[in-house]
Amino acid sequence: MTKISSLTDTYTLSNGVKIPVVGFGTWQTPDGEVAKESVKTAIEAGYRHIDTAAAYGNEDSVGAGIKASGIKRDDLFLTTKLWNEDHGYEATMKAMDKSLSELDVDYVDLYLIHWPNPEKFRDNWKEVNAETWRAMEQLLKAGKTRAIGISNFRQHHIDELLKTSNVTPMVNQIFLNPSELQPEVVAYNDAHNILSEAYSPLGTGKIFGVPELKDMASGYGKTVAQLVLRWSLQHGFLPLPKSVHADRIKENTNIFDFEISDSDMKTIDGLHGLAGEATDPDTANF
Repeated sequence: MTKISSLTDTYTLSNGVKIPVVGFGTWQTPDGEVAKESVKTAIEAGYRHIDTAAAYGNEDSVGAGIKASGIKRDDLFLTTKLWNEDHGYEATMKAMDKSLSELDVDYVDLYLIHWPNPEKFRDNWKEVNAETWRAMEQLLKAGKTRAIGISNFRQHHIDELLKTSNVTPMVNQIFLNPSELQPEVVAYNDAHNILSEAYSPLGTGKIFGVPELKDMASGYGKTVAQLVLRWSLQHGFLPLPKSVHADRIKENTNIFDFEISDSDMKTIDGLHGLAGEATDPDTANF
């Protein structure tokens, strides 16, 4: 693994675009002042990668936080996602324009299909995803996004997409943490040069109560959050921690001055199911 030493270090996507190795997540971050201030705080703490989605309902506040930070747009990596209602070619094109308008930017760095098999399209998800992806490829060509990808896709969803695609997804953002390693999906991503991004990298709140993690973290002089984020990086994942508390936002950046031993990595790998598991995209009721 390449030596990672700071928040501004990058992975390189399959199309050559560089993506900072840790992103700041905004899922469940309330729209308004809370989202604006947390994004501004994250940028001030050194984050150069912000992750949001149409479904989070906070794109306008995320955009306001970016503006308030004073950072140059080109110095920031920004991701948003297409919501389930808006699959299909025309709807995707419109949804992107709406997201750009909400965020108050000319382009995003990464645009993702949020879920592969929404309830609305369950009878014909393959065809609808093909049309949606055709739009994603067009948005990439038009410069409205610098990279395109997927989220919550399993192997069979990607297999179907690749039957009609010209561009292979560059990223698959999935629920990925010590409680849920999704080894088959990660192996598939790796085999196709798709970066595995980890949303909910700390799992549910239950992860903070796992005795093995508490003991191990104290051995490294770190918090459980810092330990688990470091674990994610050492797997070659891209974690997207979220917080609305300034002290936690800063704390989560302090993960570059230690290395977890191989035996401790294996111990953490063995904690399956202790803090939530991935939602099945083929049965999710949304």
